[in-house]
Parts: sequence; structure tokens; C-alpha cells
Amino acid sequence: MSDSLEKELRGEIVTVDKIKDYIHVPPEEEKKLVKIAERHPICVSKYYMSLIDPDDPNDPIKNMAIPSVDELNLEGSYDPSGENKNTILPGLQHKYPQTALIIATNRCVTYCRYCFRKRMVGLSNREVINRFETASEYIKEHPEITNVLITGGDPFVLPTKIIEKFLEILSPIEHLDYIRFGTRTPVTLPSRIIDDGELLEIIEKYNREYKRIYIVTHFNHPNEITEKSIRAITLIQKAGIIISNQTVLLKDVNDDPNIIAELMHKLVQIGVVPYYLFQCRPVKRVKKHFQVPLFKGYEIVEKAKAMLDGHAKRFKFVMSHMKGKIEVIGVSGDKIYFKFLQARNPKNLGKLFSRTIAKDAGWLSDSAE
Repeated sequence: MSDSLEKELRGEIVTVDKIKDYIHVPPEEEKKLVKIAERHPICVSKYYMSLIDPDDPNDPIKNMAIPSVDELNLEGSYDPSGENKNTILPGLQHKYPQTALIIATNRCVTYCRYCFRKRMVGLSNREVINRFETASEYIKEHPEITNVLITGGDPFVLPTKIIEKFLEILSPIEHLDYIRFGTRTPVTLPSRIIDDGELLEIIEKYNREYKRIYIVTHFNHPNEITEKSIRAITLIQKAGIIISNQTVLLKDVNDDPNIIAELMHKLVQIGVVPYYLFQCRPVKRVKKHFQVPLFKGYEIVEKAKAMLDGHAKRFKFVMSHMKGKIEVIGVSGDKIYFKFLQARNPKNLGKLFSRTIAKDAGWLSDSAE
């Protein structure tokens, strides 16, 4: 990895003063944003900053990457999905029988302001893996685990040699069918992929000779699909890797059926599989700013799907709840209908249920069974 790429991966815009070099920051908000950044750091790549229209005060990229005074609102929880309850050891989670989740780092190229791991990203290392070998021993001892998701933060900010070490340790485990990486670098810093032939060679080699590798990336808005991001995606695909996409439904970013439809259509055009559209979690400093009511979210999804063909409408509208991964499947009157796609309690797996909730509610209470 080149020195310039390593510098980009560390993030180049990390203060409110630096942000002011690119976009207007209202003077009456500046001190508040500095205060917010002391609690939840700023980090934006120059590439991702270049996608912001400085003349648009409601630019969707700006809304995702630049701090807002709404982050002073403390409604919600720093762990609404109960990750702490599923932690086996620091950096290793096992919520569903078949999947082990490894938090490889607390760093990203760009710190998304809606991040559901806001409690740790750019901050504490307490939930990050510190002995990968220990995690692999746990995985070896649990033959029900068929796949590992390596996430973070963003594992692709790590040196390429460390990524190779992860694959070297995990690949010999016989009962693993595949390994996933969750990364937003094709979106926020495509040069991570474009300029590192070694990374591409490694994932191609391990995908071909050892275990199938999948990459899950994270486009939220059509403006993120650029010539450079398409080039990064194409290079990964040429290495034989299948890429799927997870989107988060976000107020003032993509809470419009036309935007969701355009995004899914463009993803299919470039060969990326639409996977999940997540309901924004009720995270502290996120909930007020970004969460869309469930009723409105379902309406957006259905209107968007009506504009799409079969491949582009394959995504599911879901929430990653403390009780499991729950799909939003229908609305009737003041009731919303749900289905457990995954469940912390195996008895709930596949179960259908309904709830009467307020029209402005953005989440299920923990009474979901």
C-alpha cells in the first residue's frame, strides 16, 4: 500500500475548521459542532467531500458526513440492537447460530453521522478484536457457524497484510462456507481498491483457492455511484467477488421513493445486488436527525418497488432489532405486519406478527416477541 493511500485511509478532514475550507458552516452553529466533534469525531475523505454540492444546504452527502446540531439530541440508545448481549469476547459477536461477527477495527475512512456503532467508531477500542487467533478458536469449536462477517468500523482501512492474515487464519476452518467483508470504501474512498493491486490479488486468490469471499458494501444515495466507485466495484468483480449492498433509510438523504428506486436501479446496472434496506436504528445523536417513521418507510419502499423490475426490487425492508432481524412486510390500518428473518430466540425464526404502533413511531418496542 502506498504512503499516499495510507494517508487517505487515515482521513484528511477531521475538524470543523477543515470542513469550512469546503462548505459553509453557519457561525452560530460552529461552537456546537466543535462540541459534538469532541464526543463523536469528524473524519471525511477528500474524495467523499468532493461529492458534496457546497451550494446545496440539504445535500445528501453533506447530511451523512458532516456533523449537525441535531446530534446534541440524546433520545435513544447507544446499543439499540443489543450487541453487548451477543458479545463472546471483545470484537467477537455470535447472535445467530450460523454467523460469527468480528469487529476488526473502530476506524473508517469517513465517519457516517448516522452510524449505529456511534458509541465506538473513532473512539473506544474495547469492542475491537485484539486476538484474532482466540476468535478463530471459538469459531472452530462451534461447527454451527457457517460464515464469518468481518466488519467494524471498516476492515478495509486496515493494512492489506492484516486482511490477508484474517483470511489465512479463517480459511482452513472446514465448516466455514464463506467469509464476508463489510466495507464502505468503494463509496467513500474508491482508491483503496483501485490503487492497491495487492489487495485485489489476495481476495482473488483466497476466493478461488480456499473459501468463497463476499463483499457487502453500503451505497445510500445515487450521488455516491460515481465513475471512480464504479471502477472500484468492477475491479472487485473481476477478482471473482460477488458484491451486495445494504442501504439505510435516512431522513433528508433518501426518504423519497424516486431516490430509492434510482439507487436500486443503478446498483443493478453496475452488478451490485440490492440486499437490505435498513430502518435507521434509534441511536443516541442519530434518532431525531435521521429516523423515518415506519409507516412512511413502508410507503416509500412500496412506491419505489413499483418503479423497479425484478432484480432491482429484491431488497427487503428490515430492522436489526434486539430480538432479531425483522422484515417489515405489510400495513393495514394502524397495524404493521412483521416477520423474523433471524431471531435471537430460535423459536421466533420465521414467525409472523403484527403491532399497532403510532404513525410517527420509528421502532418497535422491546416487547416484540
